[in-house]
Amino acid sequence: MLLRFTKMHGLGNDFVLLDLISQDLTIRKDHIRTLADRRLGVGFDQLLIVEPPTIPEADFKYTIFNADGTEAEQCGNGARCFLRFVRDRGLTTKTTIVLETNTGVISCHLEKDGNITIDMGAPILQPACIPFIADSSRILYPISVHPPLCTAAEELSISVISMGNPHAVILVDDIDTAPVAKLGPLIENHEKFPARVNVGFMQVVSRTHLRLRVFERGVGETLACGTGACAAMVAGRLQGLLDENVTVTLPGGDLEISWHGDKTTVKMTGPACRVYEGRLHL
Repeated sequence: MLLRFTKMHGLGNDFVLLDLISQDLTIRKDHIRTLADRRLGVGFDQLLIVEPPTIPEADFKYTIFNADGTEAEQCGNGARCFLRFVRDRGLTTKTTIVLETNTGVISCHLEKDGNITIDMGAPILQPACIPFIADSSRILYPISVHPPLCTAAEELSISVISMGNPHAVILVDDIDTAPVAKLGPLIENHEKFPARVNVGFMQVVSRTHLRLRVFERGVGETLACGTGACAAMVAGRLQGLLDENVTVTLPGGDLEISWHGDKTTVKMTGPACRVYEGRLHL
């Protein structure tokens, strides 16, 4: 079958988008892993599927798959690319759309300067809903990890937050020297996270600026992670380190994140870029 696709990125967090409104295809895990291979396929961090909504309040259904074929609940950078994609394809002329995801709905708005703002919803802090195994809800949780070939466990203090998908956030002095490759996979697959977890390494520069690297579930370290930026901002606010509006600098660039606290929603603003379109045989 000849399949039309579009390659896009949000601050270097890259995606392949498939329009399954005008194309009829069932995507299998082996398809996803083949397409994701950066040497033998197209290459991407996540595959984004555009489908008709199943609920009346949504404009589209938004499904996300990681490069390893597992399904993800949410992707902030992907949502910005989704809006750019459906407008470029003529699937909508709206500047604000509502997306149905498997954890609820989110809204996306095209700003006059071309950036896109996503209302990511309120952060989820209850351990059972993240999911995270803990007796009660805290701002910081102790966790032990066991690096390979090391007899002693490493004791860490983490924030645990869901932005539609689970995130663990670690405060570090300098993200340039943070042990992302070492600790990322150990925390991602830790027994306290039944659905695995995305791991953020956060450096607070000032009350309005933080730096962040994220090790994503099923992908590894990416150049940017929108939900990770939101989770880090929430973690910093809960610890009293950040103001309500923060610039998050990731390896791929900057996102603007705002959160007023309590049960208010987190809003994220940033760019979305189309790289190229293509066709391939599956």
